[in-house]
Amino acid sequence: MYLDKKVALITGAAGGIGQAIAELYARNGARLMLADRDSVRLVEFANRLRHEYGVEARCYALDVTEEESVQALVCETEKVFGGIDILVTSAGAISEYPIEEMSLTAWRHVMTCNLDAVFLACRAVLPVMRRQGQGRIINISSQIGQRGAPRFTHYAASKAGVIALTKSLSREVAREGILVNSIAPGPVLTEFNRNLRPETLAGTEDALPLGRAARPEEVAGSALLLASSPHGDVFVGQTLCPNSGDVML
Repeated sequence: MYLDKKVALITGAAGGIGQAIAELYARNGARLMLADRDSVRLVEFANRLRHEYGVEARCYALDVTEEESVQALVCETEKVFGGIDILVTSAGAISEYPIEEMSLTAWRHVMTCNLDAVFLACRAVLPVMRRQGQGRIINISSQIGQRGAPRFTHYAASKAGVIALTKSLSREVAREGILVNSIAPGPVLTEFNRNLRPETLAGTEDALPLGRAARPEEVAGSALLLASSPHGDVFVGQTLCPNSGDVML
């Protein structure tokens, strides 16, 4: 197992990509702190992981945009498990507006959930990883942060910010044994996209070179690669792109 006994803290773990990553990590022997605001789904998911994979899976309900809550989550994870080897920031928000109809409230909500929350989690976990002399941070971005998209100005800006944060932070901490990378998925078949117009989703899939959106478990493999050793040992500040060919770099 690639992550045997490693401690992984995953935000946005109750659904979508975060849930798929958590399950793949469980299958590979990780010990998990699962964080999300949906406590009911979180508990159900953790119980299933314990039953199916025999791993230790704890739950923590919080709003990832609240500074004190994020700090408390990190402290609790270190207290329970004795350290944190892997941080995955997968919580986020999306909505769809032409820019002239986008309120400042809508802009700030997406920026806060998608970028501020990543900053808070990364900042909170760094002292733990520095004491250990090692760690992996994996931030979930989006291909929209690489190429932009009409009606998603706020989302694109927030996800581009995640990529920039990842690159800058990786240069700051790589020589301390802390490797920071991101994943920029293309369209993924998750409940996260339920707020989007059906025509938006259909048109997006039709335009993909692969002809279909990814499944969450197809994205999770990138997170396993980045978290594992020796396979992920020389990825520094990189953005992996499981995107059905939407962006080709």
